[in-house]
Formats: sequence, structure tokens, C-alpha cells
Amino acid sequence: MKAGLQAKLSQQMALTPQLLQSIRLLQVPTLQLEQELHQILERNPLLEQEPEEAPQAPATGYEAEQAAVETGAWDELPEPMFLSGGGHAGDPDEDPTQRIPAEDSSDPRQRLLAQMALRCSPRELALAAWWLDACDDRGYLEGDPDTLAAQGAAALADALPGVSARELLAARTRLLLHGEWPGMAARDPRECLLAQLDVLPEDPVQALARRLVDTCLDLLARHDQAALQRQLGVSTEALEAAIALVQSLQPHPIEQPPDPDPDFIIPDVIAWRANGGWQVRLNTRSLPQLRLCAYAEQAARGHEGMRELLEEARWLLRSLSMRNDTLLKTAQVLVARQQAFLERGEEAMVPLTLKDVADAIGMHESTVSRITTGKYIQTPRGTLELKDFFAVRLEGAEIAGTAIRAMIKRLIDSEPAHAPLADEAIADLLARQGIRVARRTVAKYREQLKIAPARERKRAGKASQAAGGTTAATARPELRAG
Repeated sequence: MKAGLQAKLSQQMALTPQLLQSIRLLQVPTLQLEQELHQILERNPLLEQEPEEAPQAPATGYEAEQAAVETGAWDELPEPMFLSGGGHAGDPDEDPTQRIPAEDSSDPRQRLLAQMALRCSPRELALAAWWLDACDDRGYLEGDPDTLAAQGAAALADALPGVSARELLAARTRLLLHGEWPGMAARDPRECLLAQLDVLPEDPVQALARRLVDTCLDLLARHDQAALQRQLGVSTEALEAAIALVQSLQPHPIEQPPDPDPDFIIPDVIAWRANGGWQVRLNTRSLPQLRLCAYAEQAARGHEGMRELLEEARWLLRSLSMRNDTLLKTAQVLVARQQAFLERGEEAMVPLTLKDVADAIGMHESTVSRITTGKYIQTPRGTLELKDFFAVRLEGAEIAGTAIRAMIKRLIDSEPAHAPLADEAIADLLARQGIRVARRTVAKYREQLKIAPARERKRAGKASQAAGGTTAATARPELRAG
């Protein structure tokens, strides 16, 4: 064997503390940022708060040039390493962005990936992220697993060399059965409930609950206990114990985040209609506007500690400027693309993805994801999270799933109490409007709205009329107890 030396050139991005600060500021919500800025004002004597009436001075010369360079630096950084398979200087198994402290995200995908990062490799997280992107807002897959696996293998080929559909399907199984949220990426409620039962200790009650879900889920949803007992051939006591176990499970895989501490929301952006169009501006009233003190340059001369404080202050001001610029550009694109939604409601919402917005503002999708997470916009339609402006395109149609859901709700709200619309009838009515959706798609969105099937709405309507009350179109018998 012959030994030899070989030179190799490669590009890697080193995440400096300053760049990490810039990335982190993208995802900090307004309340937290306000507290941190006040703390920085107390700690750094070279910073001061601008008078409220003074306009913020634009960056000039060297500062503007540096801001452009730094914007490109964080924009090229992929969504934490596990989403791209990229590398960085240092430990290849460590993602530096995980060291950035952050609040609990309102995005369940981000919350779950953050939990999984403690035990999974970057490759495993990248595969899990693909499946999470293919799920709806309840955690169910939006398509056939085999088809999605084939699409994923093609989409991830560059980021994850050697990835295959088989590897992706194995990753879904791990996510479904061994993940932090059992049942995640299930194809339907039956698979979700079975996955949750499979992680429980095996005993007679668990075994009967598994039979119940696997073979009699429709009867269980109708609360037809007599039919269940006949089909399963078990005693009343055993059946009730199994039903109680099923009712204790999550009806869908997504776990809700903990309730936020504050009972109010301070919008980050304000949008209003004026002069025949939509205007967008940042809400800076709650945030202190910072600037360098007049004596900052002089104080830093010949004093190492002061020079460090000056550099820290400059980085902070540039990072805040870039954060605000990115937030404003993103909000302007969201408002422009979803103008019809703001004017006419959810039925007018159009499909919009992170990539669409990223292309419009010339940045990476990860930057858009960070800047829209936990940020709110005040509009004439109410204060909404920026994430609410994104909508998935319905497969095979040029319309957003959110719009379809709103149309289904309107049709059900206006249906005759004595003759509620079946899912198939709703699909036919939508088809007459040029919107072709499958009956199962209607059922999926109806369940998201927590509206019972037509048969149960009719039964509830008759009972309500008999009692002298009103119809309960939106009553839904839940699998969960209580």
C-alpha cells in the first residue's frame, strides 16, 4: 500500500457568536425582545434610547455595507442542519443553532423537531422533517405513504446522499411508533390510535382496545355499545374498560403547546387599507429604539473593555436593523399575496408556501420560517399570526385547503336542519363551483371543524326540535372522554 498526501479545498460556515445572535433575533417574539433590549441598555453604557419623536437614522457607509454582508451570511445558513444535511466548522454531529435559546414555538413541527434533536442524528431529523412537512395541521399524512416516500427520495437526493424511499418509510415508522408523539404521520385516525396503543404495556384491556380500534372504529364513533358487544363477543365490563382506554388517547397526533403566560398579544406588524391599497408597517411603539451614544467612539479609544462593548453595540444595532427589515419585507409579501383573504375571508385564501415568500424577498426559506414564527400582525380582520397566511395547495386543484374548509363550513351552516348535507353532497356542490374534491377530503376538513357527520347532525337536530331548542350543527361526539 502506498501512502500519500492529498490537498482538498472546501467551504464551511463558522457560526460566530454575533451571527448566532443575529439568527436568534429573527425568532424572538416582541415581548421577549423588549425585555432583552431594556437589559442591554442597562448593561452597555455606549447605547442609549432614542427619543420617541426622533426618526430612526438609516445605516450609512460602512454600516450599510456590513449589514448587507451579514444578511447574506445568515440567509445562506440552512434551517438547522438536520433540514439540509449541510455542514459547518466544528463538531459535525452538533448543530450550533440548537444553542440558541428560544421560546416554545407555536409551530408543532418545530416543537417536535426540537424534542427529537436530543436523541436523533441530523440525517434522522432531516427524514423526520420531510414527513412532518407532508402532514396536515392535525398530524395526519396528506397523501399515500409510498407515493410521499418516492417524492421524498427525489427531493432529498442532494441534501442526503443515498437516501431511498425505503429509508424514508422506515423513518415514518420510527416517527409513528417510537417518536415523542406516537401516531405522528399516521395515514388516518385508526393508524394513529393503534400506534398509541402499541406503546402501552400489553394486557387484556390493551389487547381488546386494539381489536376495538382495528375492526370497530365506526361503531365506536357512533357509540353503539350493543353492536360492539355483539361483534367482539365480550362482557359489558371488559368492553367499557377498553372504551375508556381508547377515550384516554389523543384524537390526533399533534400535541398542543402549553398555554402562553400573557393573556394579550402585542402585534409585531400592523396592516390597514388606505389610499386604495394595503399599507404595512412595523409596530415599534413597545420596543425601545436604540442608538450609539455620542461619546461612544471616543470612550472606546485605548480601552479594550470599551472597544468590546462598542463592537457588541454595533452588532446589536445591525442585527436589529436586519431583523426589522426582514420582518417588514415578509409581512408586505404576505399581505400582498393574501389581500383577498384580508378583504373577503378564508374562502378567498390562495395557496402560499415558505418558498413562495422566500423567492419574493430573495432569502432562504429558513429565514422566512424563523421570522414568521411567533410573530403577529394586526389587521381589520383581527390580530393573526403570520403563519396563518400560509396555506397548502389542495392536491390536484388551484385552491388552498383553508379556503375549502371555509366553504365546507359555510355550506353546513346554511344547510336545512331537517336535511343536513352528506359529505358526498358537499363534494358535488363544490364541484358545481369548479372545485373538485374527493368525499374523503370533505370528511377530513369537516372533522377539523369538529362537525359531526350528516347522520348525527340530523339526529341532533331532531332531538333539539323535540326539546324545543335549536339545531346543533356543529356538535361532534368526541372519542375523548369529557
